[in-house]
Amino acid sequence: MTAHAGKERGDRPRAAFAARRPTRAAFAARRPTAFGVLAAMLLALAIAAFAFAPPARSQGESGARYTGVASCAGSTCHGRMEGDGTIVRQDELMKWQEPSTPGGAHSRAWAVLNNNRSQFIARNLGIGDPSKAQMCLGCHSTAGTARAVPAEDGVGCESCHGPAGGWLASHYAGVGTNADPDREMREKHLANLSAGLKKLEDPMVRAGVCVDCHFGSAADGQFVTHRIMAAGHPRISFELDLFSSLQAHHQEDADYGWRKFGAPNRRTDHVQMWAVGQATAIERSLALFQTRRGTEGIFPEFYFLDCHSCHRRIFDQAKPVRTGLDNVGRNLPEGMPPYNDENLIMLAAAARMASPALADQLAARTAAFHKAMAADRQSAVQAAAQLSQTVAALKRAFASRSFSGADAFAMVDAISAKAISDRYTDYSGSQQAVMGVDTLLNAMVSSGRVTVGAAAGIRSDIDRAYAAVKDPNAYKPSEFQASFGSAVRAIGALR
Repeated sequence: MTAHAGKERGDRPRAAFAARRPTRAAFAARRPTAFGVLAAMLLALAIAAFAFAPPARSQGESGARYTGVASCAGSTCHGRMEGDGTIVRQDELMKWQEPSTPGGAHSRAWAVLNNNRSQFIARNLGIGDPSKAQMCLGCHSTAGTARAVPAEDGVGCESCHGPAGGWLASHYAGVGTNADPDREMREKHLANLSAGLKKLEDPMVRAGVCVDCHFGSAADGQFVTHRIMAAGHPRISFELDLFSSLQAHHQEDADYGWRKFGAPNRRTDHVQMWAVGQATAIERSLALFQTRRGTEGIFPEFYFLDCHSCHRRIFDQAKPVRTGLDNVGRNLPEGMPPYNDENLIMLAAAARMASPALADQLAARTAAFHKAMAADRQSAVQAAAQLSQTVAALKRAFASRSFSGADAFAMVDAISAKAISDRYTDYSGSQQAVMGVDTLLNAMVSSGRVTVGAAAGIRSDIDRAYAAVKDPNAYKPSEFQASFGSAVRAIGALR
């Protein structure tokens, strides 16, 4: 076992954010110009995805007992002021409470309900005090579904790791009572999983937990409608591996490998995590679209549609200028708002690595779904159901295989291929593309295929691509495609 976690745990290299993605403040201090480019978008994403997230619980969760953040806060557990623990850092609560970084956004989730923006949104919705409204508490606090924990704790540990009543005592009991502590640690972890601890090292499980909070579910209070966004709520966006890195309060070393995977050299497969996350997001989107969530009154639920196909400047002029671009993935008549397919575009890029047959089926059913959107609600729901079957099959295919550093290069090629890149005509799809390439570049570093120094050398290209999607109101598709292409070519040169 690792003798001293603080010295020997071997952090995952993160080319995008220096040593560790969650520490945006450190990144800002070292790279002020890059931070100026990234901060607005990524911190806004963190706020929208963490602080303004839908309720922090997993669908189908039982009535297991919650113990609250305080049960994790002892100095012999996760409440130290310095990350010098022998097995885990033990300063996880301090990281969770960081006051101004995305890493601390979960702890601030309830507190933001008292700020001016939240009050403004609540007035527009007519819901009274947002810090007491179920519409908000369900999104901003572990206590939002009548759990016996303080609402002020925001989104606490158990929202992600599961209710601790069944496994807390075993969790803090420690190891070292037999001659094989590594095996003992693994067996204890497996027992804790059986007692209700969430298996977040499994991308399928993690995606299932996170998507409820970061995309939406069928449960009341777990869906940010177009009406709520019209009142002032940030747009919801989801990318599993990037958001996991922003929230990571641990490091992956030999202890982590033994405990989570049963082998000292096993680590998170970040390419797999990204791919499963993309599949899960579109799977959830299509599932919700087929339910009562797909409409509101006589109107479609505009949450599911591409915002910027409608939200643009409209004015008369002598010579009209077309503001939209043709999108090869959407066979819709001019003037009809398309489905928000940002995750579907990424899934199409990754599909051929998992299953060429499913990739062909995905392409056909995607085209059929977009066409059905121009027909009627019943046709669109039927096409969504068929597309959902393909997406679910792809998710299983991603989860059943591992990805190498070479696969990361191939995935970047797929994302930037003409058949895919021609679909980057809207802000949300382009945003997913640059986040995906950023994640894949860091997977190359983690796997040892690319050095930290070499990856840092193309940071300016990634920054320019981020700059192109910094402001949705200033998004220009052609400029994004140019800057994104430059970043991709720089990555290709590292192969």
